[in-house]
Amino acid sequence: MSRFHILLLFMVTFIRELLGHNEGSGTTLHSSYNEVMPEEEYYTPRLNYRHPRWCHFLSLANGDVTCHSPRGENYRSTLGTRCEMTCDRGYKLLGRSSVLCMPNRRWSGTSHCRQIRCNVLHLIWHGTYHCTQGYVVDSRCDYICEPGYRIEGDHSRTCLDGGSWSGAEPICADHDPPKIKCPLSRVKVAEPGKLTARVSWDPPVATDTADKTLDVTLIGQGPDTNFKEGINIIRYTAHDQARNRAACKFIVRVEVRRCPVLKPPLHGYLTCDSDGNNYGAVCEYHCVGGQERRGTSSRVCQFDHSWTEASAECVTMEFKTDVDTASGLLDQFYEKRRLLIVSAPNVAHGDYKLQNLMVQKADCGLNLRRVTVIELLGSPPQEVGLIKGRHLDTEVIEGLRQAFRISRSYFNMVLLDKDGLDHERFITPTTSDELFSYIDNNLLDEEERRRLELHSDLCE
Repeated sequence: MSRFHILLLFMVTFIRELLGHNEGSGTTLHSSYNEVMPEEEYYTPRLNYRHPRWCHFLSLANGDVTCHSPRGENYRSTLGTRCEMTCDRGYKLLGRSSVLCMPNRRWSGTSHCRQIRCNVLHLIWHGTYHCTQGYVVDSRCDYICEPGYRIEGDHSRTCLDGGSWSGAEPICADHDPPKIKCPLSRVKVAEPGKLTARVSWDPPVATDTADKTLDVTLIGQGPDTNFKEGINIIRYTAHDQARNRAACKFIVRVEVRRCPVLKPPLHGYLTCDSDGNNYGAVCEYHCVGGQERRGTSSRVCQFDHSWTEASAECVTMEFKTDVDTASGLLDQFYEKRRLLIVSAPNVAHGDYKLQNLMVQKADCGLNLRRVTVIELLGSPPQEVGLIKGRHLDTEVIEGLRQAFRISRSYFNMVLLDKDGLDHERFITPTTSDELFSYIDNNLLDEEERRRLELHSDLCE
């Protein structure tokens, strides 16, 4: 054998020994991808099942490698070793789940663990959320609503190992009612002569944590209006856009100050305006049946519940018959009473008797109409003048006949108004109904007619 052949054999043996001590050099671990990548081999190694590191040592970032070797559990990279690849929770295995150490000193596949991430959650109206670990597995996201809103649905969601979120997306619903505060209750005294009082207040303003625009509704009478006597309940309601409701109420009490009820005078009556005995009411005294008022004509109810002045009385009208002139007699009746002067030739005159009978029956009606009867009977020197049975002076009789042109020769009557003016003449007996009809239609004012209707039953 030549020296060349010997040298060649030595170099081949040296190279084989060198290769046998560098096991695992046929693969490279690329840590950036956490996977095993095979390198190109350009030779076929000699099989050696006893070599402890035939393939390179396997590792899996964020995972675990479990190997089973033909030589026992203490060997992890001998020829024929099978390794199972599993990932930690929250990671997903990409690639082979099981690899085998092959004769070419490479593993039969590659694997790596990729972190599982759930989709980014959508923001909800009027709310937000905060997550413990972002969007990775087991991260919990808690929902929070804006002031005035409350969560409807799941309060939190968890990223599951399948890459989906637990539960369903909640909503922030407006459950808080608005806030509204009514004005304070109040008492108002009715104005003089009225049974109502004008009451005003500032309408309440409602607030809400969620809405700026609220519907405020008044239930009852509004401000700046007249309220009746008694207790009036005023209510306000407020609704937000979610129809949550709030309400408040207050009381408006109108007080009508009153005086004691006045009693009408004997032989008279009262006429009062307003409600009769309320603050500012005016009551007037009136007398009937030939009676005359003595005292004040009217009284007013005051704020302190008392009446002005003292009570009036109705007394029989006093007049003097011992005057010596007709004007002296008439002045006593001026603006107080009407006069019906009856004249006849004598007491036995037929028309006078008939008229006298009718006048006696109509005495009550005449008094209601404030009519006093004067009788002029006969001729001088036996001529007689009478008022309610009381005799008149001859000068007075003559003065009346001259002033009103009253004849002695036949039956006649003259009706004078309260001003003493000749208003109507009658030359034949007149029934009470005819006489009353004329007086009512021509001499009574509206107030007297009204009073007459109220007290006409006194003469029944």
